[in-house]
Amino acid sequence: MTESKAMILGCSGLSLTPEEKAFYKAERPWGFILFGRNISEPQQIADLVAEMRESVGWHAPVLIDQEGGRVQRIRPPILQHYPSGQALGDIYRRNREQGLRAAWLMSRLHAFDLLKFGINVDCLPVLDVPVEGSSSVIGNRAYGGDPKTVADMGRAAAEGLKAGGVLPVMKHMPGHGRGFADSHHELPVVTVSRDELEAHDFPPFIAMKDELAAMTCHVVFTAIDPDNPATTSSKVIDGVIRKRIGFKGLLLSDDTSMNALAGTIGERAANIIAGGCDIVLHCNGHMDEMQQVVANTPVLAHASLERANAVLAGFPKVDQADEAAIRAEFDGMFATV
Repeated sequence: MTESKAMILGCSGLSLTPEEKAFYKAERPWGFILFGRNISEPQQIADLVAEMRESVGWHAPVLIDQEGGRVQRIRPPILQHYPSGQALGDIYRRNREQGLRAAWLMSRLHAFDLLKFGINVDCLPVLDVPVEGSSSVIGNRAYGGDPKTVADMGRAAAEGLKAGGVLPVMKHMPGHGRGFADSHHELPVVTVSRDELEAHDFPPFIAMKDELAAMTCHVVFTAIDPDNPATTSSKVIDGVIRKRIGFKGLLLSDDTSMNALAGTIGERAANIIAGGCDIVLHCNGHMDEMQQVVANTPVLAHASLERANAVLAGFPKVDQADEAAIRAEFDGMFATV
């Protein structure tokens, strides 16, 4: 395998264009991510994933946001529509063991679904803990409004993915639950005290700090760094994510093209690396933007390379679970809802 650059890229459509193939071959992204625009039918998804890997010449990670609820990139009729994190949390609030089982089962089903297409990384669990009045960008994607529920359910969800050979990516470190703006469009600024963040926002990430991969949030925490969102803040990444939370794994930025970040796409990519993220994530597949990303993204090296290699070495082995039995058990939980 040749040296990869510290980036994960999207593509524009249902198959790679000749320009994209040549671009990925030359620029060597470490991985790829799929969105709804890249999905039409099962064989096409598998073919696209294979094309992506072929372009870089190795079995590169391919990511997707397959949460359930409104963030589910592969939808009916290809895959069943799965419930939201909040719907799973509702089961947990009635019966803790059933809730944990539901979270595990749904993730195990995601793994069955995704591996059939060759997709081996799911950006799940959502470990954000929303507060009253916060932006709906997290909303019902969260398991609940208290850190213990979120940590318990997040762990069960991650374990279900791993049981099926799919790597989880925790999001959005160190917590997007207090954002009163949608970071796709504008920059959320959180003004509560460090103590409040310690009590409410950080605990799920601390509980799951030993996972291999996580994604940042484009949120300013004025108590930590009033000038920069977490994604580009060395104070947040080094001081909170690495030291306080204790996360040693591979840290991905949230999407570079989200408008919470300031500057050109190239400046954003440079700031993401300078702030301490290991990987620049760029999702929309626009070639002009990707060219700016690659011009400002280094080859993976040093600690970032070690963390990326730990991810590759840490892909879980697939258990021998019976898909039909798991699907029947899970669907039974929601048949009466």
